[in-house]
Amino acid sequence: MRTLPAAVLLTLLCVGAQGGSHAGVRADAARMQQVFDAVQAAAADLSRQYGTRFDFAEIDTASPPAPTDPAVRDLIAATAEKLGYSYRRMPSGAGHDAQDLATITPTGMIFVPSVGGISHSPEEFTSAEDIARGASVLLHSILAMDDAQ
Repeated sequence: MRTLPAAVLLTLLCVGAQGGSHAGVRADAARMQQVFDAVQAAAADLSRQYGTRFDFAEIDTASPPAPTDPAVRDLIAATAEKLGYSYRRMPSGAGHDAQDLATITPTGMIFVPSVGGISHSPEEFTSAEDIARGASVLLHSILAMDDAQ
């Protein structure tokens, strides 16, 4: 026997990669809108095909993507290398606090790996060792910034 839900709530988190300039940020915001528009168009097709109703509500669009500072990114990478940790430069367009701070001060972000790459999910797990490595990179990056002052 199948059970079909009367309603389904789906959240689409559409984030853009960080650009290296304000032009890159505008391009990312435009790309995010393109993705949202494409999802709406696909839903409209499904609605016509199957008679399923889709309602969309766009939220949290007040803050455009904000690039992190190249010098801060370089310092974080150098710190990870100095500590002997592997690292990967990764763009992030998610709505972290850094997104707001980047508009007023040089900003960077440190991500730690989640097992299986699963993030923002109840199944997400990061080992204590990786959390400690991320905290160590943060501490030593802050100390290096302070020394540079």
